[in-house]
Amino acid sequence: MKNSTSDGSITKLAPAPYERAEDRQSLLSRRPSGHLGRVAAGSMATGLVTALLLVAAPFVRAEVDTVTGAVMCGFALGWAMLAVLSTRLTDQPQRWALAPAAFMAFGGLLLVGFASSLPQVFDGAWPPALLALVIWMIIRSRRQLRSRSARCLIYPVFAVLALSSVGGGYETVSGAADAQDYPMPGELVDVGGHSLHLNCTGSGSPTVVLEAGGGEMSSSFGWIAPDVSRATRVCVYDRAGHGWSEPADTPQDGAQVATDLHILLDRAQVPRPYVIAGHSFGGLYVLAFADRYPDDVAGMVLVDSTLPKSAADPTATPDDEASYDGVARVSALVATTARLGLGRLIGLADFGSLPPRSRDELRATTATDDHVRATVEEYLTATASMGQAAALDDFGDKPLVVLTAGSGSDAYWIAAHDDLAGLSSNSDHRTIDGATHSMLIHDEDDARATTRAILDVVSSVRDAVPLTQ
Repeated sequence: MKNSTSDGSITKLAPAPYERAEDRQSLLSRRPSGHLGRVAAGSMATGLVTALLLVAAPFVRAEVDTVTGAVMCGFALGWAMLAVLSTRLTDQPQRWALAPAAFMAFGGLLLVGFASSLPQVFDGAWPPALLALVIWMIIRSRRQLRSRSARCLIYPVFAVLALSSVGGGYETVSGAADAQDYPMPGELVDVGGHSLHLNCTGSGSPTVVLEAGGGEMSSSFGWIAPDVSRATRVCVYDRAGHGWSEPADTPQDGAQVATDLHILLDRAQVPRPYVIAGHSFGGLYVLAFADRYPDDVAGMVLVDSTLPKSAADPTATPDDEASYDGVARVSALVATTARLGLGRLIGLADFGSLPPRSRDELRATTATDDHVRATVEEYLTATASMGQAAALDDFGDKPLVVLTAGSGSDAYWIAAHDDLAGLSSNSDHRTIDGATHSMLIHDEDDARATTRAILDVVSSVRDAVPLTQ
């Protein structure tokens, strides 16, 4: 603004205050206001959907490390979108979101491309790095995040990330301590592509082979194996991915479990014949084993066994590529939670009155991602395993004892176990009053009934006499 004086000179006048305020308002009106809450919601949702799509992508291997990396890359996209869209579409730019985007993209790509070659120090480095990043993100967002709805969306994510870092650090430290505190008893035997843990004690014939239930491992027989070993040779082992055994890259249905067990016993030179005993889901596996290798099996004990499904196709198996790939990806995705320490929640189970050493071994091994993945996969292939177990329709006159938990078993369950006892003309069906499904192996008193049934079958095989006279 200009003004003329009396002498003709021209002077500049400062703009009026109201003009400066109008100019500032005009400048602000040109910037996009947007709605940061909607941007945050859309970004987080995109990250989640992308993570799930990447898990299903064919170029991502169905392994825990690579699936974890795929999830991180998906979430990295969500954070990047928040940084870019908030800058372009709102008046609250959240450029700090580029930091978690870069962190997750870098870590995710490392896992997807180089998981097998990453040093173990990587497992111990990411939890403190993530926690430091979360603290920095909270400080920055408190300065720049003014939208209440966006805070309600993003702050819970901060909480999840912080808990993940703490849980991941705890799992890393605890896992290293467990490996040192609970060394593997027995030996590892290569069964073709992976090795299985086997531990045999005692002496005598026939050899007893114990098969744990779903989601359990050899230490579950902490009461039974020592008692049986006083009378004959007894072997406990861990299925692929469970306990001290290595994971497998093939579908672990009943047929594959039976095949692996046969190879394991053969390569370890465990003398035949076998009395095989299976608890719960393990009952399906010993039935499948007896069907496939009848000459190896002299007797059998089914400890509150899961029921075979005769309507299922005995040859059914998830080994076609598309079916098993889906099972493997789901189980790997669930198993990623074990990296954050969530698997240790399973270890908080009571496990009855198992000896302290056996109980602690169970709690330590059930926390691992391999064990979680193997357990999820076990239940996802249950239909095939039930059908394969049903293929055994005649056990001849070989001794067979079927145990049923007296507590929690209805009339249908008891009648179905009666049918299982009918597989052999030399059988005995025993209902253990007061015992629950798990107490038949976990509880000291009720485990004696299981031990007695096993030794009765051993005696019947040795002396060639019927179970009941």
